[in-house]
Amino acid sequence: MSTVPPPAAGSLVSTLSRWGEETRRDLPWRRTRDPWAVLVSELMLQQTQVSRVLPRYRSFLETFPTPSACAAATPGAVVELWDGLGYNRRAIHLHRAATTMVLEHGGEVPETLSELLALPGVGPYTARAVLAFSFEEDHGVLDTNAARFLARAVAGRALKHKEAQDLADLLVPPGGAWAWNQSVLDLGATVCLKRKPRCDVCPISASCAWTVAGRPFPDPAEGSAGTSGAQSRFEGSDRQGRGRLVQALRTGPIDVTRVADVTGWPGDPDRARRVADGLVSDGLAEYVDGTLALPG
Repeated sequence: MSTVPPPAAGSLVSTLSRWGEETRRDLPWRRTRDPWAVLVSELMLQQTQVSRVLPRYRSFLETFPTPSACAAATPGAVVELWDGLGYNRRAIHLHRAATTMVLEHGGEVPETLSELLALPGVGPYTARAVLAFSFEEDHGVLDTNAARFLARAVAGRALKHKEAQDLADLLVPPGGAWAWNQSVLDLGATVCLKRKPRCDVCPISASCAWTVAGRPFPDPAEGSAGTSGAQSRFEGSDRQGRGRLVQALRTGPIDVTRVADVTGWPGDPDRARRVADGLVSDGLAEYVDGTLALPG
């Protein structure tokens, strides 16, 4: 199906842009065009609330102000500073990306989409976010918030991934990628919410395809490319056990005989060892002299 914006898109873009200028949240990563600082913020913000990221972002950049500084540290040191953010694998990805930048890009964040996508842990959204927010190139960034906006307000239907990305790119005002994408992300984060969209205060409700159509069922955002689905239960999951292990490792090595106790599964040592093996496989830990430790 066509990804050409509907006739109302021009009005929608101008209205949303004005709203963004008036209401934009003041966040530290929005005060910089340093691509390393932007990359750090984007990886931290994946599936993590802004309130949890703010203090970690500042302390992380104070310790690792450049890719070279991060690459020179041990992976374990990076994981230690990731404390409180969850999804610790992102810390390892960031360290590996920094190492790649030192080895292949002179210690600088690359400036092309293909080179960014080749970095460990950097996907299509993150790569385009760095290009739009650091280098102000005309790319549409497509995360779950932007995807809801595109499906509901612009298309009025669920979108496949290529359609969503093409539409995101088409809507970017030439030379205005930074401000436009920030406005889209803020709308999705504060107004065009997943479960209870605040259509009564939405600045673009008069131009929103889904609202104009009477908000028919199903919600166009459901199942649309880039939108988040239901998350698996955390309580009692392997993710919970992994998190407990990594948190304990931040205080020092764990004897392998204690792994089952630390994960919270004293009666299931096989499961606990499998989770520990997974941490080692992912680069988040290593076995050293009968202990499990953060990677050196």
